[in-house]
Amino acid sequence: MRLKATARVRMWSALAAATALAAAGLAACSGEDDEPVGVAKAASTLGPGEGMLNLVTMPGSIESGTSDPRVDWVTPFQERTGCKIGLKVVQTPEEMADLMRDEDRRYDGVAAPPEVAGRLIAENQVAPVNTDLVDGYKKLEPKLRGLLRRDGRQYGIPYVWGSNLLMYDTGAVPPPASWAALFGPGQARRYSGKLIMRDSPLSIAEAALYLKGARPKLKIDDPYSLTPGQLEAAGRVLAEQRPHVGDYWERPAEAVSAFAGGRAVLGQGWPYHVDVLNRAARPVRGVVPSEGVTGWMDAWMIGARVEHPNCMYQWLQWTASPDVQQQVAEWTGVAPANPQACSGDRLKPGFCAAYHVGDRDYLDQIEFAHAPAKDCDDESDKNDCTDYAEWKKTWIEATKL
Repeated sequence: MRLKATARVRMWSALAAATALAAAGLAACSGEDDEPVGVAKAASTLGPGEGMLNLVTMPGSIESGTSDPRVDWVTPFQERTGCKIGLKVVQTPEEMADLMRDEDRRYDGVAAPPEVAGRLIAENQVAPVNTDLVDGYKKLEPKLRGLLRRDGRQYGIPYVWGSNLLMYDTGAVPPPASWAALFGPGQARRYSGKLIMRDSPLSIAEAALYLKGARPKLKIDDPYSLTPGQLEAAGRVLAEQRPHVGDYWERPAEAVSAFAGGRAVLGQGWPYHVDVLNRAARPVRGVVPSEGVTGWMDAWMIGARVEHPNCMYQWLQWTASPDVQQQVAEWTGVAPANPQACSGDRLKPGFCAAYHVGDRDYLDQIEFAHAPAKDCDDESDKNDCTDYAEWKKTWIEATKL
């Protein structure tokens, strides 16, 4: 549904006030003189909107009423800011990354998943964000805010997040306590043909979590920072599992359909899948195994060649607001980055509980995804890990060839 009139007025009043203060030069300075050479600078103040905003997203990231006339958080933004949105929808993370790298194109912003966000930061294809110019930034979940901080600079505004659970049919599978239920050779064989896996190179991280418990001598710490030997071991696990996997799902609806139709009884899933299936009276649960779970966050980032910065900052404020976050969460079936989306009458209590919104203890159990890189961590100069290209190659070899 569209925002209620009173909610729109309330939200826009706060947005306009923040922008006016920034335009008057009262917003805090970003410290842009300290930016290293080659890194796009963060804005220090804002001015009037430029009338246009060019964005890159995956399908469903923003809605303007074309999919459902009741779902529209674009039109109210355009009406109140005068910033008309031009949208480029891509089908894959690779296409998204390529567009943002293209020096002949000037996209203002991108709704980046983790496998894209880290690479864009490393390649200086996105600009730091002056969070003092984003009203409501401090209301966003603290752990999520920290995921895109590099060298003291913030490179994105959290949008939505989710976790990758071990999902099972309670009528066919005993409650699993470990990822071994999905990746252990003997246990996977027990449900051969009825396993599902998310079709993404980042699914290697779940295999790494399994190995973290099953083979401690591998010394796996961060499941997204793997040495060549650790990545090779995870690839072998996936290759051994492959004959027992009935489906590698790309779209969330595919996983729902597999469990609803009885074609799957065990696999990777999201709180969204569990919620939808439970509301359809299917006996499905999602658990956090003993090794923990992985998760992901999509964030709005500013392009390094941003052409309409004032409109982009207004968009960051708009999409971080509780009322827009409520719409995004309901439409996409993911957790909002702003826990205030669960306050008042915005989201139903059952939704917020199912998606663990504001649950700090739950968030602490999640290993959030980041783009695999040669550097094993952000604080060292070691180059003995594997990058996303190597993960993609390993995934294809283990699951496709």
